[in-house]
Amino acid sequence: MKKIKRRLAIFDIDGTFFRSSLLVELVNSLVESKIFPPAAKKAMDKDYFAWIHREGSYEKYIRQVVDIYIKHIAGRDKIIIDKIAQKVVDYHKKRIYRYTRDLINKLKAKNYFLLAISGSPEEIVQKFADYFGFDRAFGSVFKVKESRFTGKAFDASRNKKQILKKFLGENGYLNLKGSVGVGDTESDIPIFEIVEYPIVFNPNLGLARYAEKKGWPMVVERKNVIFKLNKFKILKI
Repeated sequence: MKKIKRRLAIFDIDGTFFRSSLLVELVNSLVESKIFPPAAKKAMDKDYFAWIHREGSYEKYIRQVVDIYIKHIAGRDKIIIDKIAQKVVDYHKKRIYRYTRDLINKLKAKNYFLLAISGSPEEIVQKFADYFGFDRAFGSVFKVKESRFTGKAFDASRNKKQILKKFLGENGYLNLKGSVGVGDTESDIPIFEIVEYPIVFNPNLGLARYAEKKGWPMVVERKNVIFKLNKFKILKI
């Protein structure tokens, strides 16, 4: 009997499903737990407030957070980081967008294969994705030697095309017909380019301009209002 292929749905996590950044919340918790020094938080503040005051970009802020994490994770015990990551997920797990939450529930009910790809550390991405029933999740991989982080990393946010190509090549039972992709920045363009139904959610300016040229549908969730921009292809789920 021929095996029926499962339709695929690909989600970015930070700013797309989770209403913050898993990496940012993890760093904050590591500072509060005195695993990272107070200097780590202070180093984040300049770019954070520049973004909050609309004088800088979110992308620059996040790159700074990534650099801070790489600097301070070196030599740390993986077991301890895993425990802190679980605490962060337990505390923030309900901090999600209504639109993507409802979409994920509908896709699960239709037996879609749910794939998450995030630039946040794999240790926390996997825990977050497991809680919401994703079938597979990828995050940035921070290398470990003898149970301690080395400080070397593979940045998933900059390699989503590579991750997707390898994953799809190894999983031929997944169906791109009727596939869905949801993301919020230019790093998610590789997702939108392979799926049948791209959904640009709360995009930054760069992605919004690109989506406008491509005619990709955009969704903006603000407070308890959801706005749908551009013409939507009908997604039958």
